[in-house]
Amino acid sequence: MTSEQEITNSEEETINAGIRFAKKLHPGDTVALFGTLGSGKTEFIKGICHQFHVTDIVSSPTFTIMNQYTGSDKDSIFQIYHIDLYRIKNKLELAEIGFSECLDTKNAIKFIEWAEKANGMLPSKRFDVKIECDVDIENRRNLIIEKI
Repeated sequence: MTSEQEITNSEEETINAGIRFAKKLHPGDTVALFGTLGSGKTEFIKGICHQFHVTDIVSSPTFTIMNQYTGSDKDSIFQIYHIDLYRIKNKLELAEIGFSECLDTKNAIKFIEWAEKANGMLPSKRFDVKIECDVDIENRRNLIIEKI
């Protein structure tokens, strides 16, 4: 397991951290995101989607559960699944949204906000991104990225 850490001090810096992180991603990868409400998970994903030339508006799928975008890099065009498990209560609801099928998609990068609600269904090979808010300094975020 490898780990890196980055401090950001604004929404723009969190988006830029996502742009830099995107350079490590390839279709088939899964990224599990952990952090409190408003910690910057979606802003980080916006940066990643920017790097992959997503033209749609990237927004939190809190109410829709899953957003799908088309991304590209110099080698290919692929799907990006942006999943928000905030409202998910159990494995049955995960099955109803097609969570395991989504994770099995090879030509897609999957982002899972509130990944702790995945009920043990996360793939063993993934990236974990933990975003912690600094209680003493407004807008400061501590990003911890682990490759598992």
